[in-house]
Amino acid sequence: MCVLRQTSLLGPKTKFIKGNLTDKKFVKSSVKDFDFVFHLAANADVRRGASDTRVDIEQNILATHNILEAMRINGIKNIVFTSTSTIYGEAPMPTAEDYGPLMPISMYGASKLSCEALICAYCHTFGMKAWIFRFANVIGPNGTHGVIFDFINKLQKNPSELEVLGNGKQEKSYVYVDDCVSAMLFAVKNTKEPVNIFNTGSDDTISVSEIAKMVIHEMKLNAKIRYTGGSRGWKGDVPRMRLSIRKLKALGWKPKYNSRESVRLAIKCLV
Repeated sequence: MCVLRQTSLLGPKTKFIKGNLTDKKFVKSSVKDFDFVFHLAANADVRRGASDTRVDIEQNILATHNILEAMRINGIKNIVFTSTSTIYGEAPMPTAEDYGPLMPISMYGASKLSCEALICAYCHTFGMKAWIFRFANVIGPNGTHGVIFDFINKLQKNPSELEVLGNGKQEKSYVYVDDCVSAMLFAVKNTKEPVNIFNTGSDDTISVSEIAKMVIHEMKLNAKIRYTGGSRGWKGDVPRMRLSIRKLKALGWKPKYNSRESVRLAIKCLV
């Protein structure tokens, strides 16, 4: 069973406009006559930054600057931005929003931290208001990258063996897309500071080895797991991550699914 409950957000008046956020003219004309921007777009492939050092600059930092400039020119005052746990780097767990210094170890994390800085500056300089959400690993239907997506693709090509990058002991928090949407809408409704920053995730973690076994089980295979070795999957990979979500919970929000439940639902959606 694949669960996705937020489709009702797209009403009959929903309009889809296809374009590129690196195109300043497109962004400026697209946001005109709106009063709220949900900025969710980015290069989300963390590994790609190690081989293409421009992609996070262009698709994350420059795209965000184009949006902020379009908002400034058009007098739009509110922005929701989806950031990431990778801005913290290799931090003690659970990691709270006030942890510092922030020292990302990937180009992706560095670019997202840069975006947060730009948004904060625009809010204080031009009277805007922002809600910034630092996500754990977001999973669910229509996934196009990430450990679950990669495992399924590998097993479809070779059902007898699953290659796992690293030693499989990498341990992280996962959050189902429904919980992401509910957290954002809840926080926007219940906070009013010029810049509102929230971690968004679950209270637990799950290892890569356990995810591998769950994928093999759901695909009804008898594949062997082969580990490439090492404490991390690739350069820029944070081996262990769990965010503190006490700030959001103090407002009255809590996730419906834990990491294991989120992973199980996501696998069922993708296989």
